[in-house]
Amino acid sequence: MTLLEVRHITKRFGGIVALNDVSLSVAKGEILGLMGANGAGKTTLFSVIAGHAAPTSGEVLFKGQRLTGLSPARICRQGICRTFQIVRPMAGLSVAENVRVAALYGAHALRGAQVGARVAEALAAVGLADQRDTLAGALTLSGQKRLEIARALATGAELVMLDEVMAGLNPTEIAAMLDTLSSLRRDRGLTFVIVEHVIGALMTLSDRILVLHHGEEIASGTPQEIGRNAQVAEVYFG
Repeated sequence: MTLLEVRHITKRFGGIVALNDVSLSVAKGEILGLMGANGAGKTTLFSVIAGHAAPTSGEVLFKGQRLTGLSPARICRQGICRTFQIVRPMAGLSVAENVRVAALYGAHALRGAQVGARVAEALAAVGLADQRDTLAGALTLSGQKRLEIARALATGAELVMLDEVMAGLNPTEIAAMLDTLSSLRRDRGLTFVIVEHVIGALMTLSDRILVLHHGEEIASGTPQEIGRNAQVAEVYFG
């Protein structure tokens, strides 16, 4: 089943073309990696899908329903949630309170004990259950990245877009994050679109990878195919 379709998206900022006729599709349960150097258009594409930026042309569909023109809140309630390159916890609230806000904001109307159960489930899924009463601002970077994912889970999202969730982590933390994401896909059937500059992690996790360069697709395929692609190698290594 195709969950997400991006059709011929172009996004201009004045005279700058950030995305030029980009199309992709993501099947339910799939992990799609987005690869490209800084300025390739990856985060802009996330912003268009999530409703934070309106495309100049093209459309986005989720489960066959057109999302283009909807607010980020309405898109979230349709079942899509994103994280950000720079973590944005509500630093003065506890970890559990951060996730509670997301649960109340998300796709399914929850009440009473349902909210608490959703919060507990999301925290356990990312390994933060024992830090539920810690202030979010006191978490390590790795903990704050996990909190971002927990908040996305608490919205009830079916598709989660992760923007450099492994940036700044050490090798041990990266390995643990890979295990967490693999478990979320396996145990919950979640679908992911992942932007990541830790290329080894992206290659390990992704079923398919789409490579952007100056706002245009230059390659798409399995990690093995991308690893052998001469144009991708030229863009990355010269």
